[in-house]
Amino acid sequence: MSGCYFKGHRTLHWYQTVFELIDMRSFTNLWYWVALAVMWSSASHWVLGVPYDMILRARRQGGAAQRDLEDMVRINTNRLLHFGRSSGVMMVSFGCFMFTIIVVLGFWYRLEFAQAVFLLLFPLSLVGIMGINTARLIQSGQERGETLHKRLAKHRLWTQVIGMLAILVTSIWGMYQNLQGSPLH
Repeated sequence: MSGCYFKGHRTLHWYQTVFELIDMRSFTNLWYWVALAVMWSSASHWVLGVPYDMILRARRQGGAAQRDLEDMVRINTNRLLHFGRSSGVMMVSFGCFMFTIIVVLGFWYRLEFAQAVFLLLFPLSLVGIMGINTARLIQSGQERGETLHKRLAKHRLWTQVIGMLAILVTSIWGMYQNLQGSPLH
């Protein structure tokens, strides 16, 4: 038998249970909003792969903390730029392909799950592109000390601005979708 029985001999199929647990209507799902908040909190905490508290400690203490920060930034910028040089064209092509599919599914065919994925990933991809650009600027200018702190703080500020705009747009779109009612509307 494909279902399980409860009181009153009601049958509940396994796929009904899974879809009730997951709730494919993303904008009504609490886990979507938790994931959105955690994603942007993490994105603003990790500046080019360096935790923000490390940047603050280097700014306050200098010395060994500053050398650690500069080493960490050098390692991460080299890693990002190597990734950009070796597979950047392929990743941009694949990303454009995937975003095209997601946009068509989400906004042409009105699949709410695709809309939710787009509203999560597109602004994050902008932060990724901005991160590669910031890494290029840091490496080309051989920035150290206070200029490095300013560059990283500027990158973090713009990440937070993109995050706030993304959360605002996602909230407005989510409220609009919820007011529309059924996804089959």
